[in-house]
Amino acid sequence: MPQQPSWDEDTSEGGERLVGAAADREDQAVEAALRPKDLGEFVGQTRVREQLDLVLRAARARGGTADHVLLSGAPGLGKTTLSMIIAAEMGAPIRITSGPAIQHAGDLAAILSSLTEGEVLFLDEIHRMSRPAEEMLYMAMEDFRVDVIVGKGPGATAIPLELPPFTLVGATTRAGLLPPPLRDRFGFTGHMEFYDPADLERVLHRSAGLLGVRMTDEGAAEIAGRSRGTPRIANRLLRRVRDYAQVRADGVVTQEAAARALAVYEVDERGLDRLDRAVLLALLKLFGGGPVGLATLAVAVGEERETVEEVAEPFLVREGLLARTPRGRVATPAAWRHLGMEPPQQPAPGGQEGLFGP
Repeated sequence: MPQQPSWDEDTSEGGERLVGAAADREDQAVEAALRPKDLGEFVGQTRVREQLDLVLRAARARGGTADHVLLSGAPGLGKTTLSMIIAAEMGAPIRITSGPAIQHAGDLAAILSSLTEGEVLFLDEIHRMSRPAEEMLYMAMEDFRVDVIVGKGPGATAIPLELPPFTLVGATTRAGLLPPPLRDRFGFTGHMEFYDPADLERVLHRSAGLLGVRMTDEGAAEIAGRSRGTPRIANRLLRRVRDYAQVRADGVVTQEAAARALAVYEVDERGLDRLDRAVLLALLKLFGGGPVGLATLAVAVGEERETVEEVAEPFLVREGLLARTPRGRVATPAAWRHLGMEPPQQPAPGGQEGLFGP
């Protein structure tokens, strides 16, 4: 299977965008301390959390392992956190790996054969796993058995290897790339939605308490509104605002401190950063709002085509600021308003003025 970057991964900028959803080393270290330990502490994702709670309670009541779980959604929404909560709720150890790390069936066989009974195997970016490993996973998930091929050619022999019952938790940012036979083997599938501002404010208050940061409700609301519906981004912005408050204010994260801090970091009130605004400004000022081709737009911005398409466009489209059409990229009226510009007058149908004027 070809390896493609996730639609919201910061592939061109090394994950260094302040509003990028990919986790850097600092994020990983902080998230380890901030992660909730059980479903009761987990904020947001109400539907997934309730459904998953029923699955885990039923498994514990039966005294068996939980069904295999597939979690899909954009980066930074809590898929890894939920996998760790699943292991904690089941009282089982967890093994963490990723699809890109499993390029051969033998890699997967080595991992599966070392699992203990009831262990949780978390497979991040499962859609990027190699096809031979994928096919081996089918049998392992369904029958808890794998066939290890010994030898080559006509003399090759398949040796069946029995596996202890385990729970596979797969995470993907592109559920559509998973082949149907693999999707069908998951007993529970949960889609992670973007968070609303109220839930992000709860996330921020919890994180502020754990980090020892004093924050007002207005400060939390200001940060939440610029966090793109993603807890990872909210926590990252909180740390940057905390730094600003400590250096240039009295150490309290207020609405004013948050607004000034994020202005320094070029994150506006809707969560757009320098790259997002550069794309919109080029589209509006140079091309009158479009339509314009992706390659032309990328040249105007001074970025690679993949950067514009994979990094900037998904959020702009989700925010209703940009539309992808067969003729090219088009700015919406909301984009003009957001940048404080007036949209051009629309011509009459057919590109001509009417009989008595426009």
